[in-house]
Amino acid sequence: MKITLRQIEVFAAIARLENVSRAAAQLNMSQSAASTALLELERHFDCPLFDRVGKSLRLNGSGRGLLPQAEDMLARASEVEGYLAGGRLAPVAVGATLTIGNYLATLVVVEYLQKNPGSRVDLSVCNTQQVIERLRRFELDLGLIEGEASDSDLIFEPWLDDELVVFCAPSHPLAAAGLARSTVLAAQKWIVREPGSGTRALFDRAVRAIGVDPDVCLQLEHTEAIKRAVESGLGVGCLSRLSLREALRRGSLVEIKTPELALRRRFQFVRQRQRHVSTATRMFIEECRRLSGEASDTNELTLPFIP
Repeated sequence: MKITLRQIEVFAAIARLENVSRAAAQLNMSQSAASTALLELERHFDCPLFDRVGKSLRLNGSGRGLLPQAEDMLARASEVEGYLAGGRLAPVAVGATLTIGNYLATLVVVEYLQKNPGSRVDLSVCNTQQVIERLRRFELDLGLIEGEASDSDLIFEPWLDDELVVFCAPSHPLAAAGLARSTVLAAQKWIVREPGSGTRALFDRAVRAIGVDPDVCLQLEHTEAIKRAVESGLGVGCLSRLSLREALRRGSLVEIKTPELALRRRFQFVRQRQRHVSTATRMFIEECRRLSGEASDTNELTLPFIP
């Protein structure tokens, strides 16, 4: 064979990081060794894979075509290593949006690792847009998202249904009313998620559909911060019922019925179409479905399970 797995590993790392020194550090090798491995790969086939722009490297057409094949090769090699080492599963890199990451994904990770000792899960929590970008760059094996997205390079599969809830502090005037129409909603101060999150996208679309231009006085990246701000009486919020379950049960927050707003959505699995689906990734998805299915059966999540 005219290429080595190490050369492919170096190429993929440089493609992701666009920098030789950072790729070398990630692979625990010297910068000169990483540069040599890449140059040998390019020279052997007389096929440059990057455009050199100052100190950074940007994938050219040949490099973009090779990257999915390289990632697939590395994923399969990792599975072979695990098999030879006694059946260990390959690591799983998962990106989860905030609601899923804080209230569902960690439960799945615990169950998965307890059933597969010695395995590893790298869980990153960020918004929908960031998860999609990382999947496009082949940095993740799996995305768990709450927002709507479409991309021909990605595969989207349904997981769970969810809904957003408008809520306020018990001392807020709307708490006693329990219900709000569009004219009342338009008069409120809103505390919501940041642009780029699936929760914010659905909220914006829902209020626009009923002709409301919301007065957003504060936007935050974390659901707990939004809940605390609403509890203080600063305004009303709109978050996933999943993230509000305990606060609504305790009575520290109060749900406001909004029959005019369409606030239902679907959590989804997302995968890179050209990336090899490892045994570990398949088992992690199965654990997601199993855990959410059991919780739905016991009403623990109060969310219907989508098989």
